[in-house]
Amino acid sequence: MIKIIRKELILFFVCIFLLIIVNYDYLDSKTQDFFNDSQEKRVIVTRVIDGDTIIYGKGDNETRVRLLGINSAEKGEKYYQQAKDFLNNSVFNKSVKLVYEEEKFDRYGRELVYIIYRNKNINLEMVRKGFANYYFPTGKNNYYGDFLNAWKKCVDENVNLCKNSNNLCSDCIFLEETDKFEQKIVLVNNCGFDCNLTKWSIKDEGRKKFIFPDFVLKSGDNVNLIIGNKSNNENTFYWNEYDYVWTYSGDTLFLRDSGGRLVLWKIIN
Repeated sequence: MIKIIRKELILFFVCIFLLIIVNYDYLDSKTQDFFNDSQEKRVIVTRVIDGDTIIYGKGDNETRVRLLGINSAEKGEKYYQQAKDFLNNSVFNKSVKLVYEEEKFDRYGRELVYIIYRNKNINLEMVRKGFANYYFPTGKNNYYGDFLNAWKKCVDENVNLCKNSNNLCSDCIFLEETDKFEQKIVLVNNCGFDCNLTKWSIKDEGRKKFIFPDFVLKSGDNVNLIIGNKSNNENTFYWNEYDYVWTYSGDTLFLRDSGGRLVLWKIIN
C-alpha cells in the first residue's frame, strides 16, 4: 500500500514538474513573440498602393504601411507605374517580414517599416533598381549608408530614376551654392552658350519639387531658388508653397532635365 502511495506521489510530482516546464516554455515563447512583435512581425501583403506604400490585412483589419528609407514617384510622374509594378511583383500576396524602427508611425498613421522577403530588404532593392530615391526625413540612421550606396550603384548602372541626362546642358549646369539654413540654392551655367531650363526640376529627398517655367540661363549667369512669397524676377525664383524644403538634419538635391533624366544630385548637410 505504501509503495502504491509513493508511486502515485512520484507520478504526481513528475506531472507537476512537466506541467511547469511546458508552461514555462509556452510563457517564454509568448514573451519572446511579444518582444519580436514590437520590433518585427510577419504578414501577408494584400495590396500594393504605389511604389512605397502597401496594405496588409483585409476589411476592418487593413493596415496601411509606408516603406522606410525610400521615396518613389507620385502618380502621373515618370516611373510611378514601374515602381508600383516592381513592388507588386516582389511582395503582393506573399508572406513578408516587417521590421520597425523606433518611430513606428508617420503623421498619417501609417506603419513605418522595412520589408524583408527571402532575406532581401525590398526597400533597398527599390533604390538599387532605380524605382525610388533614398529618403531619410528625420535624419540619418544605421541604414543610411546602405541606401546611399544602393543609390550610387544605381547611378553607376544608369537605370530608371538614375538615368543620366543626355541634354547638352547637363555638363554645363553646376551647383554654385547650397544653404539649408537660408533655404537657398544657386545654379550656374559654366558653358559658353545659353541653356534652356524650361521644365527642368529640382526636388528634395521627399515630395517637394520645383519646376522651372519658361527660362533660359545665359552663359556665365546663375539662378537663385529661394523659399519665400516674393515675386519671381529674372534670375530668382521662389518656392511660395513651402515653409521649408531642405531639412536641417540633412537632405539631398536632385536636378533633372525636362525629360526627367538626372543632371546632378548633391547631399546638403
